[in-house]
Amino acid sequence: MAWTAISTRNDTPPIVRGGWLDALRFIVASLIILHHFQGAGPVPLAEGLHPVFERGGFLLTNFFLIDSGYVLMRVYGASVAGGRLTTGDFFLKRYLRVLPAHLIMVLSLVVLIVGGGALGFSPRAPEWFRWDQLPAQLTLTQAFGVPGGLGWNAPSWSISALIGCYLAFPWILKGLVRLGPWSVLALGVGGYLLVNQMTWALLGYPVYQMPLGFGFIRALPLFVLGMALAWFAQQVRIAPRLAGWAGIGAALLLAFVQYFDKHALISLACISIIILAAGAVPTPRPSKWVEKAAVVSFSMFISNEVVRIAWFGLANVAIAKLALPVAVQWALWGAGGAAAFGFAFLFHILIDTPIQNRIRDWLKGRSRSRPMVAGQPVVSLEG
Repeated sequence: MAWTAISTRNDTPPIVRGGWLDALRFIVASLIILHHFQGAGPVPLAEGLHPVFERGGFLLTNFFLIDSGYVLMRVYGASVAGGRLTTGDFFLKRYLRVLPAHLIMVLSLVVLIVGGGALGFSPRAPEWFRWDQLPAQLTLTQAFGVPGGLGWNAPSWSISALIGCYLAFPWILKGLVRLGPWSVLALGVGGYLLVNQMTWALLGYPVYQMPLGFGFIRALPLFVLGMALAWFAQQVRIAPRLAGWAGIGAALLLAFVQYFDKHALISLACISIIILAAGAVPTPRPSKWVEKAAVVSFSMFISNEVVRIAWFGLANVAIAKLALPVAVQWALWGAGGAAAFGFAFLFHILIDTPIQNRIRDWLKGRSRSRPMVAGQPVVSLEG
């Protein structure tokens, strides 16, 4: 293949809604739902079909964290580095994007547990709903060594860890933009390998097995890797055909190695290539359906555990009292998955979007009311 397949010409396709990255976000959010629901059927999928259904959480969380760093770098990197978006405004924008939905979901679980208890129904695993674990989760501080935060809406640990990444983003950005693309790529890859080796040496396990109470340590190297991939993508043009074939090959290799075992580092390399390829392939005809599916992906992520707890709390009572056959139990399991998708779409349309519209209007008003600094126009928080 010609060397021109990779060049330093700075004409990387811009990120567009309804493109390949949006499609990946929805696919990963869907697989996260499958991963969380796989153990709720008559036979866990990890036992009845393949262990990949259990360890899929490792792969999907890695993708989620790398993709977050990649997308934020591509979308906000230039405006934060150029001072058009302050570090405080960037953090506030990202924090308010995740906080309202998180609080609604956790408080919904509180109502569900208290209401169910008043009606005589107790959770099958009460240890996951201990009240001393609630404060750290409500405040999204559970990924920083703060006691508590286990159970309840357990996947929110990654949101907690990302808040730390949001705080670190502007400072990491300042260092990355001073380096060339290949140096940044080597730094992103080498940094993850170094942290992984340190946890092995000091703790006896890889960084991806960090306890959730220290999830920030797990998340930050992956987030920085995503930022490095984005900076590389913005400086080095990868021919779309090469990117497409590389993405397909990486996806096939990822599926192949998972059939045998986790293969953490190989899997991480494949995920990185898939994300890099998705950002390098142009989208001549963006899909409105893909765009809509992608914007719902956050609601899918934040709400699916709550739906699972509520749905199978009722389903398990019905199964026990009515002695439902296995076929009906599987039908209930499938309906529960469909309910998770349906609830996420309704939550996005009826609750999350109106709240975010109000927050966006408030941020705009806050920005307009700020006096001009050094003759520069007021920063717009719309990125």
